[in-house]
Amino acid sequence: MSRTTLLIVDDEEAILKQLTWAFKNDFTIVSARNPDEALSAQTAKKPDLMILDLSLTDNPDVLEGFQVLESALQTNPRLKVIVITGHDDSENALNAMRNGAYDFYAKPVVIDELRVILKRASYLLSLEKELDDLREQSLEGHEFEGIVAMSENMLSTFDTIKRVAPTDVAVLITGESGTGKELLAMAIHRRSPRRSSPFVPINCGAIPENLLESELFGHEKGAFTGAHVARPGKFEVADGGTIFLDEIGELPQPLQVKLLRFLQDQVIERIGGREPIQVSVRIVAATNRDLSKMIEDGSFREDLFYRINAINIDLPPLRERGNDILLLGMRFLHHYKREYSRNIKGFSKAAQHALFRYEWPGNVRELENRVKRAVIMAAGNIIQPGDLDLSCTEDDKGAGSGDGGPAALSRFTGRSLKGARDTVERHLIANALVRLGGNVSAAAQELDISRPTLHDLMKKHGLNPEDFRERKGRK
Repeated sequence: MSRTTLLIVDDEEAILKQLTWAFKNDFTIVSARNPDEALSAQTAKKPDLMILDLSLTDNPDVLEGFQVLESALQTNPRLKVIVITGHDDSENALNAMRNGAYDFYAKPVVIDELRVILKRASYLLSLEKELDDLREQSLEGHEFEGIVAMSENMLSTFDTIKRVAPTDVAVLITGESGTGKELLAMAIHRRSPRRSSPFVPINCGAIPENLLESELFGHEKGAFTGAHVARPGKFEVADGGTIFLDEIGELPQPLQVKLLRFLQDQVIERIGGREPIQVSVRIVAATNRDLSKMIEDGSFREDLFYRINAINIDLPPLRERGNDILLLGMRFLHHYKREYSRNIKGFSKAAQHALFRYEWPGNVRELENRVKRAVIMAAGNIIQPGDLDLSCTEDDKGAGSGDGGPAALSRFTGRSLKGARDTVERHLIANALVRLGGNVSAAAQELDISRPTLHDLMKKHGLNPEDFRERKGRK
């Protein structure tokens, strides 16, 4: 197991040597004497912990120290930064905490006390990494060919795919827009004997009618104005593999006839061509329209419908997938927090309630976009309903910013002792912060615990003192 890396940033050579000597047996030490060296070390060594003296020059201005703090946390949001300040510089220490520092320590430095803070930060970091690993493993346990689900209706869909994929029959996937029909088509292809050949998707509703025939079947040189070279169509490109005809309900009537002819003999003709071209392609089609009604009004051919609908898979909307909503939400959260380097830990109880209550007209695609927005916009490390641009009911408000409100005490009936203890612990801390307007020192004194311990507990429960400062005076 690799050792934790500690970056020490201080402009005084004597201090650097003292701290390096003191902690070299506990951590792998990297040192820096100015902002440029600190940035280079952060990029090259990727430290887990940092000791940062806010006063990096003889000038009493601490601007450079705060710039180092900001850039370090942007590079690694999980970095635990302990800032060193003068004994009478509490205002800058508090500002550093508000800007993401893990803790602060006032000069003169007592090595044993600073070692305790570093060890605690290192332990918290290991717990966070372990929790993320467990979350990832949990998500992987519910994944099928890139599709995340645990609801009964989706597990039944996976069973259908496993049976259908090894065959060569045509499949029609129905369902609302945004439910993941293309992912399902790709799963069928990957599970089929054609997996080593191309999977070629084409959206029949996204291409103008006068170009769609050429896209599907190709054309010969000079077949029409602008056809300067011969070009194969999607059916030829997909030879040996699978073609996915998305939004097949948008296919014009003349092309429905041509597609039906292809399905009967697997032969195509390019526009302007006279030679038949034999291809071997499996058809998987999808639509969010009611093809039965289209058959009744004459806009879709009944014989084509039966050709493409040998097997029908009806993909359920997200609102009918139960706990899949939160499972998918966590998958998107983990993806986007890495992409945007945000230290987001999860959804508050109020946000979870809002996720389950919302109807999701845009289905999985809308959920992904809302979580992406929330990761970018969240002010704290716990996503709230407002971050998702979802409304919050009175019941949700009772849950507090992270399930620490008065209603929380009624929720631990039937839980394990540890679960009940965590709920009460969170409730007491949240109440103290509300009463004291987010004053961490006063809350620690009232709860009869040290301020660093309270910071650890707040991080454990996803409580941000800034949120409680905003609530001060509210009923």
